[in-house]
Order: sequence, then C-alpha cells, then structure tokens
Amino acid sequence: MKRVATLFAACLVCAAALAQPASYPARPVRIVVPFPPGGATDIIGRILAQKMSESWGQPVVVENRAGAAGSIGSEAVAKSAPDGYTLVMASASTHAVGPAVNPKLPYDNIADFTPITLVATFPNVLVAHPSTAGSLQELLGLLKANPGKYSFGSSGLGSSTHLTGELFKLITATDTNHIPYKGTGPLLNDLMAGHVSFAFDQVTSIMSMVRSGKLKALGVTSKERNPALPEVPAIAEVLPGFEAVAWVGIFGPARVAAEIPLKIQSETRRILQLPEVAQRISDLGATAIANSPAEFGAFVRTDTQKWRDLVMRAKLRIEQ
Repeated sequence: MKRVATLFAACLVCAAALAQPASYPARPVRIVVPFPPGGATDIIGRILAQKMSESWGQPVVVENRAGAAGSIGSEAVAKSAPDGYTLVMASASTHAVGPAVNPKLPYDNIADFTPITLVATFPNVLVAHPSTAGSLQELLGLLKANPGKYSFGSSGLGSSTHLTGELFKLITATDTNHIPYKGTGPLLNDLMAGHVSFAFDQVTSIMSMVRSGKLKALGVTSKERNPALPEVPAIAEVLPGFEAVAWVGIFGPARVAAEIPLKIQSETRRILQLPEVAQRISDLGATAIANSPAEFGAFVRTDTQKWRDLVMRAKLRIEQ
C-alpha cells in the first residue's frame, strides 16, 4: 500500500507539472527590463505588461534592473526558475551585440535563455550637430578629407550604437575617434553642445531633437526609410548594404516548457495588433514583429554572428 501511495503521489506531481502550462499564468508575472526607465525597451515592455495584465487577470509587473549595459538584469533572469514567471525584455545590446563583443558576460545569450518572441525592430539614426554637416554625403566628405579629426559618440562601450558606429567606419574606410558615454542622455547633451561630431542613437531618443532643429538626422540604419522620419534617407541609399537595426524581444530562462513561450508569443501578437498599440509602436518609430519562438531563436543567432564578424574584422575587444 505504501508503494501504491507513493506512486499515486508521484503521478499527482507529474499531472500538476503537465497542467501548469495550460493554466499559465496562475500568479503574477515579472518582466525584467535591464535598463533604466524611459527608453524604448522600457516603454514597449510596459505597454505589453499592462495589456497582458488586463487579458490574463494576473499582475504583470515591470522591474527595471539596470547596470553593466543590461547584463545585470539579463543574468538575473538567466538564473531564475524556468517556470515562465520571470521574463526579460531584452535588446540587441544584451542578446547580440554585447555577447559578440564581450566574451566575459555572465551569461550565454543562446544557451541560457528560451527565446519567446521578437517584439519589434527599429533603426538607429545617424545624427550630427547642425554645424557639422547637412547631409550624409557632406559628412563623408569631411571624414575622408580629415582622418582622425572627427569623433563619434555612443551610449556606451559595446552598445549597439557603438558597434553601429564601428560598422560605419569599416564600410566607409574612415578614421574617426570613438567617445563612449554612460547612457543616451549624456551623449545627446554633448552632441547638441558640439563636443562630439556625430552619433548613432535610437529613433525614439532623437526624434524630438531632430524636429526642434537641435540635431540634424543624416540617415537611418534600416534598409528603407522609417515612417517616423520619412524625410530622412536610409544610409543604404548612399552605402548599399548598410543595415544595423536595433530590436527588443522577450526571453525566459533556459528550459521553459514549450507551451508557455507559445502562449506569451500569441498574446504579444494580439496586443501588437490592437489599433491603439499599433499606433503607439509606430509613433516610436518601431516595426512590430511578434514572430514565433523558433523564428526568434534563429534571428538571434544570425544577429549575434553578424556582430561577431564585425568585431573580428574591426579587431574590437571590450570587457565590461
């Protein structure tokens, strides 16, 4: 009888484990944003969290855990229980660029995470102080005629904005100095003051400054023009093949049961198709995606390899 009771108890445990994904979420869900409040990753994470809470009838809470270019929050999620209740709203910086440039990150962006969905992509924008150049062609002429004279800024060593600048240097065969900042705010302040010549930054960060005339947008890093800045050419119009899109996506820790990512991805797709959300995403200059977990996993592997190839060609090594 004792053996039968033990087997029965084990069956109940297995049944409960199997039933968990179907009833997900049965308690509050936490979405870690590994950056400070206010950026594109945070804004999109909060839009999704609010709508998920309304639909699921469970709190979906955004927790900002910034630091070390996003690696602190990302590591915390990698080490969390693989039950689907702790997720990370990650970015190209944390899950493609950072791993490509920094071999000492405390996590493996492929092995330590379960890809759920690519939420949205958006271009970085090449912006300059208005006195520097009025067009991409003019900037290229200045850089080629004055090697080593001009500098570009980024939001941090190893960030997507840094490596986009390095890709620009490589493709244009120009010699410019990189000046890293601790975040977008200090970078843009110095750019507007003329302390650096140009920079790449997210479209969401620079739109108001471009529209007010404080900065000049010279090109977007997507293959085509962005609807948020339709008058700004794609850099690829002048430099064929140039592309460096930023992105945000949802991951869980490794070994999350397959049913849970599918449910989160389906809910994300539904939310992004809501008219008011679609308009908000468009206003941010982003393109909604919400692809499948398998498609997102393949995308991350390809993007990581792209930046690894650049790191090798440019002979970069940054350990944060």
